[in-house]
Amino acid sequence: MQDFAAIDFETANFERCSVCSVGVVIVRGGEIVDTFYSLIQPEPNYYHWRCVQVHGLTCADTDDAPVFSEVWKVIEPMIEGLPLVAHNAPFDKGCLKAAFYTYQMDYPDYEFFDTLKAARRRLPDLPDHQLQTVAAECGYDLSNHHHALADAEACAWIAREIL
Repeated sequence: MQDFAAIDFETANFERCSVCSVGVVIVRGGEIVDTFYSLIQPEPNYYHWRCVQVHGLTCADTDDAPVFSEVWKVIEPMIEGLPLVAHNAPFDKGCLKAAFYTYQMDYPDYEFFDTLKAARRRLPDLPDHQLQTVAAECGYDLSNHHHALADAEACAWIAREIL
């Protein structure tokens, strides 16, 4: 796979529509050509302690952030015509669809590829297939795990190696 957009969402709570940050990495011709990161004011706008424990974001970080529909206006032209790639794609696709539904936007049925599924197939002997483990096996040091842009970059690296 030479042309794609790796994407990662973090959520404020256990509602898939509660995206509070997004990272996008654009790959063309096998090279990273652009990146995008934004905080997002989640909907519903509350943080579950477990999610905060994972990614470290709180209401104080996103109270002045744009809502999803505004952020997507920036992302949409960046990813036009590209398949989306995510590690555990059902989660990120679910977040995207839920956010589109919440903001009453028409979902264009983006094509998704899953690096987790591919890693399980291509790298069966790893001790686990978590993002940081697969990224390390593919030669990428994921030092800022659960930051949406860092995770999207790791996913892009994995996709270039195994998809």
